[in-house]
Amino acid sequence: MTDPHVARHEQKVTGRPSTGLLSRINAVVARLGMYLSVTGLLVIVTIVFYQVFGRYVLNSSPTWTENLALVLILYVTLIGAAVGVRDAGHIGMDSLLVMLPDHLREKIELVIHVLVAVFGIAMAYNGWILGASVGTVKIPNLGLPEVIRYVPLIASGVLIVSFSIEHIIALLRGEEVVPSWN
Repeated sequence: MTDPHVARHEQKVTGRPSTGLLSRINAVVARLGMYLSVTGLLVIVTIVFYQVFGRYVLNSSPTWTENLALVLILYVTLIGAAVGVRDAGHIGMDSLLVMLPDHLREKIELVIHVLVAVFGIAMAYNGWILGASVGTVKIPNLGLPEVIRYVPLIASGVLIVSFSIEHIIALLRGEEVVPSWN
């Protein structure tokens, strides 16, 4: 048997799809972020396979593979997490929100999106500060600047802010953000 609060929420669509300029831009950016994350994941698998092959078959493990895989993991996870914010793929406590009256639920959702945006600002700001502090340092075995480890933190923070603003605007207009994978 279905909980009446859940059934009421599932029957009520929060609104028409959001079609504003920010939504159109964010949908393209989110889709691109997903493609880049999936591609990055495939590259990580290839690099790790090459490392294992080198170690056990060639008896000569390449030295650069581990550091490159670690850098790529940062890009994959942080950009993927930002896309998860837009597409509501993150972990949430929807079961508690569903039991609230609509007017209160919408206000709490608004507060949640504002808090997520503040978190995104903190990510971008602190990523910038940390990246600037290691700007001249090189990653061992790669020869790349250490700052590339902080670029995904900054990019993810900026994307999270943009995606949160999109959700806030959609809530205020009575619209719904359509996931970019639809």
